[in-house]
Amino acid sequence: MRAVTRVGLTGGIGSGKSTVARMLKHAGAAVIDADAISRQVTAPGGHAIEAIRQTFGSDFISPDGALDRERMRARVFADPTARRQLEQIVHPLVGLETRHQAEAAIAAGSRCVVFDVPLLVESHHWRARVDQVLVVDCRPETQADRVIQRNGLMRAEIERIIASQASRATRLRAADIVICNDGLSLPQLEHLVRQLLRRFGL
Repeated sequence: MRAVTRVGLTGGIGSGKSTVARMLKHAGAAVIDADAISRQVTAPGGHAIEAIRQTFGSDFISPDGALDRERMRARVFADPTARRQLEQIVHPLVGLETRHQAEAAIAAGSRCVVFDVPLLVESHHWRARVDQVLVVDCRPETQADRVIQRNGLMRAEIERIIASQASRATRLRAADIVICNDGLSLPQLEHLVRQLLRRFGL
């Protein structure tokens, strides 16, 4: 049986983590997107919906049957207890689906499985599940500028999101590999990613 390299990929909002994930996927890695799975379990008919309704009330479920993300975002920013309650519902479901997808990728012959997890550092169980942690890093000012251009959010809201995530220093301490994505063009970023491919078995 061929060895499989498990890579935990993380980075703050606006760091370029998703761009790096796409590059790794293009190079042959199986990329498992924890955010996408989280959206799946909180979509209409998702496995988390009924528990969210029972815990927070029907006001937090939109007319189409999905999680009302805007209302929930405001709630968890204001109430750390609500954040923990939501995580206790969603995280086990995300973890289960993540394992299923990883097993399927390995069974299909993938030599590198990349777990794209925005809150990898905050979720302490991830360190034991991966062989290497790859952090995409940049200055907070760069993060904010990118998110403003991409999503049109107000700078104050972006700063609240950044503050709610692990600090830059904490992510860097957890890293086995760091890509500094500040002032790089896409070709330059791709060059850095290509340098890692052999290390990841690709």
